[in-house]
Amino acid sequence: MNPPYKTRTQMVMENLRGRILRGEFPAGAPLRQDAIAKALAVSRIPVREALMQLEAQGLVKFEAHRGAVVTMLDASAIEELFYLRALLEADTLFHAVDLMTEETFAKAQAILTQFDQALESGTQVEHWAELNHSFHATLYQAANRPQALELIAQINQSCDRYVRFELLFAQDGVDKAERDHAQLLELCRARRKHEAVVLLKQHIEAAGQSVKQILACGHTQ
Repeated sequence: MNPPYKTRTQMVMENLRGRILRGEFPAGAPLRQDAIAKALAVSRIPVREALMQLEAQGLVKFEAHRGAVVTMLDASAIEELFYLRALLEADTLFHAVDLMTEETFAKAQAILTQFDQALESGTQVEHWAELNHSFHATLYQAANRPQALELIAQINQSCDRYVRFELLFAQDGVDKAERDHAQLLELCRARRKHEAVVLLKQHIEAAGQSVKQILACGHTQ
């Protein structure tokens, strides 16, 4: 099977997004369009378009006399984003639990196994974050609520940088996420949806508070 075709803009956007999320371009760093275009062997047009997409995701902003720069991690944004996550994801999970199948549980369990393997191998935090997102998305998919799922995906895209930040810097962050995920899956298997929703909201809200505490301690990337 051939890989999906990607435009130059998509390739540039994914390259820059990955480098921002990994901290190669730290908060406040300028993103010089000419230098990026030269490094990636493209014209300035796809670079400009990619930066505009990243601006929509909250990773980049355009400043007068400076051009594009990586946005700072923002405590007020954390508050709103994680509040919206808890609200939407808890409601979607509530409607998903009774519709989950053995295939849902098998997929979710396989992701948790990959998470364990990633921890043991010391895989980079970006892989942990991808698995975290995949686990949650697998559970929510059963709700068959496409509009809610689209909104959740958009919010999670904006949260991605903060989730990676929390997994990287929070004491016990990855281990706690792993424990919460295992417990959440067991509650879903048992169709204990009210308890599952409570745990999910606590899980998301705790992650948001953890990021805010890390920022307060002086970490910026």
